[in-house]
Amino acid sequence: MNKKNKNILRNPSFQSFLSALICIIIGVAIGYLVLLAISPENAAKGIVAILKNFLNYGGKKQAVMKYLGSTLVKTAPLVMCSLSILFAYKVGFFNIGAAGQYVAGAAVSLFCALYFNMNWVVCLIISVVAGAIWGAIPGLLKAYRNVNEVISGIMLNWIGLYLANSLIMIVKDPKTPFSYKLEDANPAGRLPSFGLEKLFSNNRYVTIAVPLAIIAAILIWVILEKTKLGYELKATGANKNAAIYCGMNEKKNTVLTLAISGGLAGLGAAFNYLSGVEQWATTQTSVPGMGFNGIASAFLGGLSPIGAIFSSFFIQHITLGGGYLDKRVYCAQVSDLMSSIIIYLCGFALFFKLILNRTLDKKDEKKAAAKALDADAKKGGEN
Repeated sequence: MNKKNKNILRNPSFQSFLSALICIIIGVAIGYLVLLAISPENAAKGIVAILKNFLNYGGKKQAVMKYLGSTLVKTAPLVMCSLSILFAYKVGFFNIGAAGQYVAGAAVSLFCALYFNMNWVVCLIISVVAGAIWGAIPGLLKAYRNVNEVISGIMLNWIGLYLANSLIMIVKDPKTPFSYKLEDANPAGRLPSFGLEKLFSNNRYVTIAVPLAIIAAILIWVILEKTKLGYELKATGANKNAAIYCGMNEKKNTVLTLAISGGLAGLGAAFNYLSGVEQWATTQTSVPGMGFNGIASAFLGGLSPIGAIFSSFFIQHITLGGGYLDKRVYCAQVSDLMSSIIIYLCGFALFFKLILNRTLDKKDEKKAAAKALDADAKKGGEN
């Protein structure tokens, strides 16, 4: 029994799960303390409302399913941004430029759908290409000029934002600062649901983006863990000199990694904007948070493509859960505060694992010492 428990605690996947759970518990606890400080008598109801989200509707099955669908709609693009971050990180790069690649995918896919009236399939492909190109730029700078991908990525985030605003101005509704609604301007550009909306009380924003995001996560896991390409990319990131010695093209792999990472973020943007759930505002002065939230989701999910699905759902769950707070007492941004705290704590996931492994090592040393003493005592008794 002890041996089995020991194996479970030593398991990297279990340690990632445990670290994520600790981050979530601490984040929720701090969020509750904030609610308590604002209004002690409403704090318990407030934290329950955030955690329940769509379950606040209780026995109203149709309402529960409808708002579950809304959570899944926002989860799909976050999964893609999470995959973008973890794919690059697994290969040895920190792609903070995923936010800019997300912007590139959003702008180009919306422009093609609204200006050229392109079909959703073409728009999805173009969003991947746009994100990949925007990701390849820091890849090229890293490969041929050794420019840190974090610095170039941050700069490209802002360049991408203002280029996107300029591009969407061409397909903007003259009466508002927002892009035209896809369902009115080009219904063929919207992602289809193929009947999925019926499962979620006819929530028209539930599209094939949800299953496609899950398929993408599985595909990325296969590429990273089961293919020669994944092995070469990880080997290049781990030790480029060793990779070069083994005959791998280090420069090509660097560019390819960040291009694939960018393509994933760009696809995530298309999942969001081509579903019709959101329109692009040309007055935006800050980069959409989805790309940055992908960092939190990636680390909360233990840098696992499958874990990213669940962590993305949880982050969107509590974020949207803030909408159920009593607005007369609290602001909805309390749930964003909880998300931010959990995101911050994700940086300590490796620290939690380190503490756990050190604790386990000490226990193993004590057991080994005790066994050695018992063995010496038995030998002394025999003599």
